[in-house]
Amino acid sequence: MKEQLEKYNCTDFSKKNIFFKYKNWMRVVMRRAESVGEIELPIAALIIDQRGRCIGRGTNKRQINKDPLGHAELIALRQAAFLRQDWRFNDCIMLVNLEPCQMCAGALIQARMGIVIFAAKDKKRGGFGGSIDLSKHKSAHHKMKVYGGLLEAESQKLLKLWFKKLRTGK
Repeated sequence: MKEQLEKYNCTDFSKKNIFFKYKNWMRVVMRRAESVGEIELPIAALIIDQRGRCIGRGTNKRQINKDPLGHAELIALRQAAFLRQDWRFNDCIMLVNLEPCQMCAGALIQARMGIVIFAAKDKKRGGFGGSIDLSKHKSAHHKMKVYGGLLEAESQKLLKLWFKKLRTGK
C-alpha cells in the first residue's frame, strides 16, 4: 500500500480507487443511457447507498414527459428520496454518464450528495467544472467529492453518435 501511495499522489490514488470500485456501476449507467437514446438524449444516473445498493435511478425524460426538469439526476434523486424517506444523501454516491448541468449540480448540493462520479465533461453546461464548478463555489453550503472521467471515452462516443444522428436524421 505504501508503494502505491508513493507511486500516485493521494488524490490520484483516491480517484483510481473510486474508479475501480464503481466501474461496473458506470457500465450499468451506460447501458441505461443507450436504451433511452432512441427517444431522449442518452443520459442516465444511479444513486448508490452506503451498503452498495441502487436506491435511485433515472434517465432523461424531457421529451417523453414534456418536462424541463426531466433530467436523469433529478429523477434519480426523487426516487431515492421516496425510498429513503429523506432528502439528505451525505452517505450516497451518484453516477451519471454526463457531467450534471448547473441545475442538477445545484440540486445535488442541496441534497447533500456525498460523492458524484461522472463520465464525460460538459464544457458548455457542466456544473462541476465543465463550465462552472458549483461544488467549490463560496455559496455551496455542502462540500462533496466530485470525480470526472470514468468511462469518459465511451460516454463521449455515445453522445457524439446521438447528436450526429439527430442532425442527419440517420
